[in-house]
Amino acid sequence: MTSIYQRALGRDFENLHPRIQERFGFSSRDHRASIGRGVMEKVWYGRAFTVPFLYLGTVRNIMFPQQGEQIPFTIENYAYVDQYGRETVTWARKYHFTNRLRRFDATMIYSQSKQKIVDYLGTHQHLAVELEMSAAKNGGMHLRSGNQFFYEKWIGFKFPMLFSGYADVCEWFDDEIERFRIRVHVTNPVFGRLFGYEGVFDVDYIQVSPSEIPQDVKPLREERRD
Repeated sequence: MTSIYQRALGRDFENLHPRIQERFGFSSRDHRASIGRGVMEKVWYGRAFTVPFLYLGTVRNIMFPQQGEQIPFTIENYAYVDQYGRETVTWARKYHFTNRLRRFDATMIYSQSKQKIVDYLGTHQHLAVELEMSAAKNGGMHLRSGNQFFYEKWIGFKFPMLFSGYADVCEWFDDEIERFRIRVHVTNPVFGRLFGYEGVFDVDYIQVSPSEIPQDVKPLREERRD
C-alpha cells in the first residue's frame, strides 16, 4: 500500500528529497511511525486582536497564543486505519514553553472524491481543511491550505475564510546540517499574519503495532482498535 502522500503527489513524489520521501512514504501496513524531536527557533503570532482567537484554539488543540524562541518540541506521525476505514496519519505536535505545554493536533486522510489530502484539525476533527501539496524546489514537501469545512454533530458548512487563515507550510531536509527543517505561516487575506513557526528537528523511526499507537495522538471520537 502506498502512503496517502504518494497518492496525492503521484509522480511528483519522486522529486522529493530521499529523506523526505522516507518521512512521508509509509502507510499503516508498514507498522512504522516517525517521531521528531527538535527546537522551534521562532514561534510567533500576529497583532493583538488575534490573541483571543488563538486562545479559543487551545480548547481543542488548534494553535495557541504563546510566542518565543528556541522552544523544544516533538511531532508524532503514526499511520493507521480509522474507524471509517480510511488510511490516516496523525500529526501530534507538542511545544514545551517555559510555563506550559501547548499542542497542535491533526489527522490527515486522502479523499478519493476530492483527489487530495484533507487535514482534520483538533481533538474533535471539527475543522476539515483541503490541502494542495507539491514537491518544493529544495526537495521539501510544500503544502497550502484551501477550502475549510466545519462539522459539529449534525451541523456542517463551508467555513468563511474571513474568520480563518491560509496555511503555507514547507518541510525539507537540510543536507548541510543533516536535520529536517519546518516553516509554517498562517495568514488571513484581510488581517494579515496570524500565526507561525520555524524550526529544526531530527527523526527516529520506530516499529509499532496498531494496538501500540498512543491513544492521545488520535481524535477523541476514535475508539481503541486492538
